[in-house]
Amino acid sequence: MRLPPALLLLLQLAPLRAAAAPEAAVSASRSLVWGPGLQAAVVLPVRYFYLQAVSAQGQNLTRSPPGQTLFTVVVKPLSPKEVVRIHVPQPLDRNDGTFLVRYRMYDSVNKGLKIEVLYGDEHVAQSPYILKGPVYHEYCHCPEEDPQAWQESLACPAQEPQIEEDFASFPSIHLQQMLNEVPRRFGAERGAVVHYTVLNNRIYRRSLGKYTDFKMFSDEILLSLARKVRLPDLEFYINLGDWPLEHRKVNETPSPVPIISWCGSLDSRDVVLPTYDITHSTLEAMRGVTNDLLSIQGNTGPPWINKTEKAFFRGRDSREERLQLVQLAKENPQLLDAGITSYFFFQEKEKELGKAKLMGFFDFFKYKYQVNVDGTVAAYRFPYLMLGDSLVLKQDSPYYEHFYVTLRPWKHYVPVKRNLSDLLDKVQWAKENDEEAKKIAKEGQLAARDLLQPHRLYCYYYRVLQQYAERQASPPELRDGMERVPQPDDNTSACQCRRERPQKEEL
Repeated sequence: MRLPPALLLLLQLAPLRAAAAPEAAVSASRSLVWGPGLQAAVVLPVRYFYLQAVSAQGQNLTRSPPGQTLFTVVVKPLSPKEVVRIHVPQPLDRNDGTFLVRYRMYDSVNKGLKIEVLYGDEHVAQSPYILKGPVYHEYCHCPEEDPQAWQESLACPAQEPQIEEDFASFPSIHLQQMLNEVPRRFGAERGAVVHYTVLNNRIYRRSLGKYTDFKMFSDEILLSLARKVRLPDLEFYINLGDWPLEHRKVNETPSPVPIISWCGSLDSRDVVLPTYDITHSTLEAMRGVTNDLLSIQGNTGPPWINKTEKAFFRGRDSREERLQLVQLAKENPQLLDAGITSYFFFQEKEKELGKAKLMGFFDFFKYKYQVNVDGTVAAYRFPYLMLGDSLVLKQDSPYYEHFYVTLRPWKHYVPVKRNLSDLLDKVQWAKENDEEAKKIAKEGQLAARDLLQPHRLYCYYYRVLQQYAERQASPPELRDGMERVPQPDDNTSACQCRRERPQKEEL
């Protein structure tokens, strides 16, 4: 039955009127402020914390306060004698009563920072917040000598299920076996492996194979970690290619070797790290990239009720199922909007299927349902889709990223068969069960917000290196052909490390 236009308009305006009701007024004193960006010891490329708008009656708001947000944040040095560069954009409205505050420091301060959080002209919660110095910026080389203290300051999880699972195959790591096998098996002409040694918190490496340009990504996160915490001495191999490499079974002879990769699979034994994509975007947030784990959270499109009720996909032709997706969309435009934006693997299909225009990623969330289909391996857009507030329809896949192990189908996303044969049925189910679909979308978003916090990525990287180092059966060494990876020069920024200790140069 079609509703009269006037009644339909009233229903659409009802949530807006509820948000503007007097009881939804924000109380600055009762609102909440929390997060790692309020701690001096948590050094990140972009520091961040959260706001929860609370009403005068003490109730958490579950949608944005009416009108333009009145939350503002000022971050400045405690001492007027210290002149530093700090970029503080407007808080990101997450459209559920919470806000994400980001600030990037381009210099360090000795005395400390003062953070004022205001709603209108009133201080919020316990504002102003004082971060006693020193407070270091991203490129200040000042590692914490006590790794345990560093992990506690970041509130790193006691366990990471995927790390425990990955290292279960490697109770002991024999470096000599790896030296004998890895270059021969994985470092040939078409190889994409880099051999690293960390000694005395310095990074050294040599490339194995022709396709190692992506070492820039592994270099930058290792250097960033070494600036923040003293790394254990270790020697390891990182796979820069798409596919996991080690397919030997645990009980095989010879035994599998622990190659570190950005993507895992059900038939491989690689140790998985957060992908280069989310790692690089974390390092370059508010500077060199637009899409990152924080910016996505304030750009999730219109409210659920106003999203276009179709499934959506845009991407390259890196898997045949993506072509099937476009064909399905042509046949079922009322349920699915899908297009290929670039052809490489299946160029002969471009004339038949057409080429879609590129769209900004934030615009994806104008649609209520997002289809996640593998690329060459796991689709690295998945973390960003999960941080939106659309329902994710995820293709069954043998590939996984570091955080998938915590997610559950029908709780955090809706599963779709690998051949996409039930995709249209799942879209139809979502349309017919709107409240349940919305609930799954929200559960997925909340899980992603927790698992994919930037400081959690640092925790994860460190724990992988720590677990690896503890299993080494012999001490790591500098090998022939290795070169030191230098820390970036940041002489134009203020940075006086109070923890710095003289270190003996390794030869």
